Amino acid sequence: MRPTDRTGLAIVLSLIALALFDAMGLVIKLLSDRYSAVELSAWRNLFGLFPAMIALMAARSWRTAGRPLRIRQWKLALLRGLIVTMAQLCFYASLAVLAFATAATISYSNALFMTALAVPLLGEKVGRLRWGAVVIGFVGVILIVRPGTDVFTPYALLPLGAAVCYALVGVTSRMIDDDVPSPLISLYSNVAALVASVLITLALGGFSPVASTAELGWLMAMGAFGGTAVLFLVVSYRMAEQSDLAPFSYFGIPMAFILGWIFFDETPWQQLFPGALLIIAGGLMIIWRERKIRQSS
Repeated sequence: MRPTDRTGLAIVLSLIALALFDAMGLVIKLLSDRYSAVELSAWRNLFGLFPAMIALMAARSWRTAGRPLRIRQWKLALLRGLIVTMAQLCFYASLAVLAFATAATISYSNALFMTALAVPLLGEKVGRLRWGAVVIGFVGVILIVRPGTDVFTPYALLPLGAAVCYALVGVTSRMIDDDVPSPLISLYSNVAALVASVLITLALGGFSPVASTAELGWLMAMGAFGGTAVLFLVVSYRMAEQSDLAPFSYFGIPMAFILGWIFFDETPWQQLFPGALLIIAGGLMIIWRERKIRQSS
């Protein structure tokens, strides 16, 4: 355990980050009647820059190194931003057409895809237990999406695409040099995602006019919620081991259900269960196995 480990506080910060991510999702769903997914992505990345810069300036290792902005693998860092843009487009579009809890729950399958993608991209060896966990979680996704049935909607593939993209972002972050501060990697991704989303928005006809000061406030809140959530996650993962915090990420599923029920009167019980439980079970099995491997090494 590192001297800086403060697991209890880190858990609290990570749970606050989950709440902020869900708050961002609520605002996106609220604004989706007025703005397209790519416009919302652009606004999110614009106002999310400020928490990202705060996180970077607060990074002691970055200040000690002389505040460098250029990194050796800058192309990979920018590529991650383009992948973030695709993830945002998929997830934000899904919030406009699916129940809030349904879109959020499917997106939480990213831990399963991270395990699968780590094999070809990182050369990791995944044993039968972790592959079994991936299969269990994916069965949960299938039970929610329900392909081939009358209740299937192609829109359910959007949060699944977001989960794959977010998993790819997570895996590629481990391909960047260890001495690069996490906030600097996040800033690269944020800037690249901002440029990409703005260019796509302009190519599709431009931005919708902001109708009121209140609406601008919601757009700013959306970016602040998302950016601050990332900031809190960065801080929490620097205070404690990821394996100690990862199980708490699944609190986001019941949290999303409760928020969708309160704000949008959505109660998709039949669609979510038992699929959501299998996604959680598969993710927790992967986390448990990775923790055992780390402890034995």
